[in-house]
Amino acid sequence: MPGPLSNLKVLDFSTLLPGPYATMLLADMGADVLRVEAPGRLDLTRVMPPLEDGVSTSHTFLNRGKRSLGLDLKQEDSADLVKQLVTEYDVVVEQFRPGVMDRLGIGYETLKAINPNLIYCAITGYGQTGPYKDRAGHDINYLSLAGVSSHCGRRETGPPPMGIQVADVAGGSHHAVMGILAAVIHRQQTGEGQFIDISMTDAAFALNTMAGAAALAGGQQQKPESSMLNGGTFYDYYQTSDGRWLSVGSLEPQFSDRLCDALGIPDMKSFALSQNPEHQQAIREALKSNIAQKTLAQWQDVFANVDACVEPVLTITEAAEHPQLKARGMVIDVAKGAGGTQKQIGHPIKFSATPCESRYIGRTLGADNGDF
Repeated sequence: MPGPLSNLKVLDFSTLLPGPYATMLLADMGADVLRVEAPGRLDLTRVMPPLEDGVSTSHTFLNRGKRSLGLDLKQEDSADLVKQLVTEYDVVVEQFRPGVMDRLGIGYETLKAINPNLIYCAITGYGQTGPYKDRAGHDINYLSLAGVSSHCGRRETGPPPMGIQVADVAGGSHHAVMGILAAVIHRQQTGEGQFIDISMTDAAFALNTMAGAAALAGGQQQKPESSMLNGGTFYDYYQTSDGRWLSVGSLEPQFSDRLCDALGIPDMKSFALSQNPEHQQAIREALKSNIAQKTLAQWQDVFANVDACVEPVLTITEAAEHPQLKARGMVIDVAKGAGGTQKQIGHPIKFSATPCESRYIGRTLGADNGDF
């Protein structure tokens, strides 16, 4: 069954993570994505370990469901080919620094003149304007400049290096998809295309949400372990006797009451609701000492039937086997071009009538159109 975006054609010039993840989401929802990759310009995700059958698992994941075209954009005839292609495409996605596509002869104004309805999405670290527009950066830099890192982690150890790329994916990829789909609706209503300027730093700054509101409108400087949700209360992670971790999010009274009963500290119920830092420190210490007395498996048994917002910290492989994620179909078997299948994280958006299933992965890019 075709996905909800089956009438959308996307020409993808992006590499690494933000653009490819965005266009993978579009492909998962049915869009026809043609990825253009220069044969002589290595995409690092191609060689990023681990490999399966000689191909990076990151590369096969990010490029599932896409077609491919090997094309050196610096060659004279390449611009002409792109101009021919763009007449048939709805969306262009690129991730070069500002001005690169213009120098290659295939910038927005050039392509818009050929296809006035074109939706053109440029994903960059800092956006198309501003003093940092030509500056290099990575996820950790965008989070730092956006103020996110300043109120994460611990007072003693500082900001943590994240296990996921927050600015790249939650910032670049997701905001790009939102912008593209909003532009599609705008085009349906007006017939006009759009230029979409996605700055991963802008998007990361917007992710500050409640902390940002408290800082900008409330005058509260945000610091590690200073607020309800960043370690300033008992809402936190606690180590078990076997070196694993338990997450405790029992903020509301009904949940904190059940938490205290399960841990055998009913006298701490009033402390859970208190805004007094001394009370919060006291209940944190009580949780720390009590949770350290049992293994993670033992605590899972304790809270299996206690609705208290207490859950184990699982590894990715453990999460993949969790009954909830299995029931939601969040691990899928994707066919490889060379035969067989590969397990991958599934599409997180569920549609009532148009299931999104990946189509194929595994073939390497060549000089002609082909499938990954």
